[in-house]
Amino acid sequence: MRRVVFNQKGGVGKSTITANLAAMAAARGLETLVLDLDAQANASHYLLGKVPAAADETIAGYFEDTLSHRIYPRELDTVARPTPYAGLSVIAAHPELEYLQGRLESRYKIYKLRQSLDALAGYDRVYIDTPPAMNFYTRSALIAADRCLIPFDCDTFARQALDDLMQSVVELRADHNDGLTVEGIIINQFQARARLPAELVRSLEDAGYPVRTPYLPASVKVRESHEKARPLCHHAPRHKLTGAFSALHDTLEAQ
Repeated sequence: MRRVVFNQKGGVGKSTITANLAAMAAARGLETLVLDLDAQANASHYLLGKVPAAADETIAGYFEDTLSHRIYPRELDTVARPTPYAGLSVIAAHPELEYLQGRLESRYKIYKLRQSLDALAGYDRVYIDTPPAMNFYTRSALIAADRCLIPFDCDTFARQALDDLMQSVVELRADHNDGLTVEGIIINQFQARARLPAELVRSLEDAGYPVRTPYLPASVKVRESHEKARPLCHHAPRHKLTGAFSALHDTLEAQ
C-alpha cells in the first residue's frame, strides 16, 4: 500500500506525519519505505540524520537517470537507504530536485514514479512526502499512490484553501488515478482548550470531509524529536503524542 501525504500549504506537518506514521508501521513489523519528494528533505533529515551530499544517491539521481535513457537503467531500490530503525528505509530527497522539475515535466515523465514503484518489491508500506505545492512531484506521487492523507493545522488560511486542494485531488483522480482514495484529513497541532481549532474541525466535519481521529496534539516533543533525528516512537515512546500517532496508525490500518 502506498500513501501520499500532501498539502499545498507549508508548515502543516507533512514531513513529521509521514516520518512518524512510517516509523510506527515499521515498529509494527511492516517493511516500510519513505520516499521524500520535497527538495527541502525534511523527512530525510528526520529519519537519516544526514542526507546524502551526492544527488546521485537520492531520488534526484534516480530521476536524472530517467532522462538519460541508459541501456540498463537502475532500479528504484538502488537509492533506498536503511535507517537506524529495523524495517524502515528512506529514499532521500535532494535540492537538485528543484532544477530537475522542468526537464522531467517537459519530457512527460509524470507516470515514471508509478511505474518504478510498481516494479519495487519487498515493502509492505510506502509513505511519500511531497512539496507544499501541486507541482510535478506532487502529481507524480498522487498518480502513484493508493491513498492520500491531508494534514490540517487548524489555521483559518488552511481551511480556506482546503476546498481548492480537494478539488485538485479529485480532478487528478478522475484524469490519472481512479484508484486513489482520500483516506482522511489529519488534524495536527490540535489545542483542545482553544476555541478556534474546535470550530475549524467542526466546519470540516459539517462539510463532509473525512476527518480522522485521534487528533494530533500540539507538543514541544516534536521539535525535540526533530533535533535528535528520532521519530517519536523511539524518542518518547510513552508520550501522549506518540500514543496519538500509534492510535492514528492503527485506525488507518484497520479500515
